[in-house]
Amino acid sequence: MFLRTLKPALLGLILAAGLPHTSAVHAHGGLSLADDICKLTIGPYTMHFTGYQPEATQEKEFCEDIPGTGRTVVALDYIEEALRPLPTEVRIIRDTGAAEGGEGNLDDITILHIPAKVYPNGSINFEYDFAQPGKFVGLVTVRDQAEHISRFPFSVGEPKGTSPFLIGGIVAAVGAAAFFFLRGRSGGGAAA
Repeated sequence: MFLRTLKPALLGLILAAGLPHTSAVHAHGGLSLADDICKLTIGPYTMHFTGYQPEATQEKEFCEDIPGTGRTVVALDYIEEALRPLPTEVRIIRDTGAAEGGEGNLDDITILHIPAKVYPNGSINFEYDFAQPGKFVGLVTVRDQAEHISRFPFSVGEPKGTSPFLIGGIVAAVGAAAFFFLRGRSGGGAAA
């Protein structure tokens, strides 16, 4: 009897424990992690995105959020050969919370701007020293017959907060386990 009532509680606890791992499937704007490769989608094109913080994390790569402040090295490598003759622009702006395109004058909130140019070698590399933690938006623009913009929000040096859903799930699972455990004990004691 005890094992039968404990099984649903254990199942709930196992499911709640898996919730932190669901964040890996959420993409930040144009950035996504696929087959362990961070891909940046710009209209019909894709680039491989790699970020490093050599002083802080040595060779550990990051895809979306930057773990800490300090010198950050970013490499954007073209996946399609068709990108090589096209002008590409890179911009990082402070996240104002405005809707996409509603930021106003981008120059006022730009912290890094690499003007559009052709990268025939298929690789864009740049460094930026993030002095303060905060929320930012990366903009990569490619121009062919049309303008394609990839917009991806990211944070720098901000702790990963624990999801309120995760906390609620764990509390519910522990509560359910305690309820079924105590119910099984009191039911067993009355029958004896």
